[in-house]
Amino acid sequence: MSISLKLSDRNQGLCELCNSNTATQGYLVSPRKEDEVENQVALCQTCFEHLSEKDKSDYWRCLEGSIWSVVPSVQALSYRILFSLKETDWAEHVINSVDLDENIIQWALSVYEIADEHKDSFGNKLENGDTIVLTQALNIKGTSFSAAKGTIVKRIRLVPDNTEQIEGKIKEQTIVILTKFVKKV
Repeated sequence: MSISLKLSDRNQGLCELCNSNTATQGYLVSPRKEDEVENQVALCQTCFEHLSEKDKSDYWRCLEGSIWSVVPSVQALSYRILFSLKETDWAEHVINSVDLDENIIQWALSVYEIADEHKDSFGNKLENGDTIVLTQALNIKGTSFSAAKGTIVKRIRLVPDNTEQIEGKIKEQTIVILTKFVKKV
């Protein structure tokens, strides 16, 4: 993304990570989606290219300074890169020496979070439309029947805000079933 004048001026036209090269582009620190200056970091071409490299080497030693920036987006990106290098002594030392706000650390580490998944009683990932079998008999609340162990439920739907629940039809009745009582077929 091109660099805005306001973003460029924030660090007198220099890259906010290495503080030595001219900033040429704005970098939006995920998962933020708003193209606001507060969510961006001004980067030089060299730092931008190093972001995608697998071999990080000692190039990122410049973060020993940028992690102390007063700008939250610079702190978050610096911490994120340092965290990816935590196996090196110098990066671990920098991480342990800085005392960042918890929100900044969560922002930085959000890229490493794994989305919650619906899983059956055996740890298999469940998806919308899957077929499952009940692993134990269930009394269906609000109805006059129960579902026997071994009952097959086709085309389940995941409950979006609760990974421990799915919806399925048994005897033409849509019910909520706990994932700990099902096995994916």
